[in-house]
Amino acid sequence: MANLRILFAVFILSLTACSSVNDDIDIMSDVDPKVDFIGYDTFAWMGSAVVAFDEQGQWEPPGFDADKEVKFYIDRELRAREMTEDSYNPDMLVTYVAGVDMDNIEEIDAKGSTLPSLSNVPKAALVIVFFDAQTGQPIWYGAAEGEVKEEQSVMDTKERLDYAVSKIMDEFPK
Repeated sequence: MANLRILFAVFILSLTACSSVNDDIDIMSDVDPKVDFIGYDTFAWMGSAVVAFDEQGQWEPPGFDADKEVKFYIDRELRAREMTEDSYNPDMLVTYVAGVDMDNIEEIDAKGSTLPSLSNVPKAALVIVFFDAQTGQPIWYGAAEGEVKEEQSVMDTKERLDYAVSKIMDEFPK
């Protein structure tokens, strides 16, 4: 359980988003091994899930509502697992957070040199977390991390978000 909290905190700190070619998106997840998911059939949204504001419009196309899209894809994936939304007596609470680190610096191979160099490679992440509604304890999280694809179309952004949520939810133990 401590491992789950540590990983969740790490992903919150390295927030991110998504793009058109999906091969740069890495998926990871963790589960509380003591939890039996058989009894989890209903869910409710916990607080306000959010995609971090993109002040400079570098990854989110103008007029595109990433919050709404991510919630739609998560809802779709949960319903495909025959789970239903129940705001009054849910088994699980669901939330997500996403954001962008435009200042991410990575070591890259420099052409014509045996020494690596540093380069700005903006990163984005999406973290989905499920909590037990009775205890409030996190029981599962999944995350996607990838490079920021700047100035992409709405369709490309939707494709990357759909891909990220689908792949994250493929890891869900249900």
